[in-house]
Amino acid sequence: MFVDDIILEGCMAGKRSAQNALYRKFASAMLGICMRYAHSRDEAEDILQEAFLKIFQNIGGYRKEGSFEGWMKRIMINHAINYFRRNQKLPYHEDIDGINELEIMDSEEQSTLNAPVSADTLLALIHSLPPGYRMVFNLYVFEEFSHKEIALALNISENTSKTQLLKARRMLRKRLTEMNLTKHLAFNYGK
Repeated sequence: MFVDDIILEGCMAGKRSAQNALYRKFASAMLGICMRYAHSRDEAEDILQEAFLKIFQNIGGYRKEGSFEGWMKRIMINHAINYFRRNQKLPYHEDIDGINELEIMDSEEQSTLNAPVSADTLLALIHSLPPGYRMVFNLYVFEEFSHKEIALALNISENTSKTQLLKARRMLRKRLTEMNLTKHLAFNYGK
C-alpha cells in the first residue's frame, strides 16, 4: 500500500485526522501481523494499538528511505517481540547440534507436507503452537530472521532458537498428518 504524502506529513505534524486516516488504511494489514504473534485476538489488538502509538510518537524518525509500510511493519514486529518477552517465558533450553531435520522426517510426513491446506487452516495451526515455538517459527519463516537475529531479539541462545523451530515444525507436521488421516477416514468410511 502506498501512503499519501499529505497523510504522512499530517501525522508528522501530530494531526489527529491524519493519524486516523493512517490507522484506517493500515490497521487490518498490521493486525494480521500481530495475530501471528499474539495468543488471542484481544492480545493482537493490544499489540496493534500500542505499536500504532509508537508509530505516531516516532513518525518524525521515518527518513523516507524504503517503504513506509515496511517501516511500520518493523515496528509492529519489534513491539510484538517486546510484548512476548514481557509476558511469556520460553520453554527450557536444549542443544540440538548435529541433528539433521531431513533425516527425522519419514516418507509419511513428507507426503503430508504436499497435501493442500487452506491459509486459514495453516494460520490456525501456527496459532495453536506454544508461544515460544510460534514466536521463533514466525520470525524465522515469515520475517526471515536468522537464528542469530532471533536469539538476540528474544534473549535466547541460537541453539534454543533452532530447537524451538525444529519442535514447531514437528508439531505442525504431526497436526497436518492427523488432519489428513481424519479426512481420509471420513472420506473412505463416512459414507
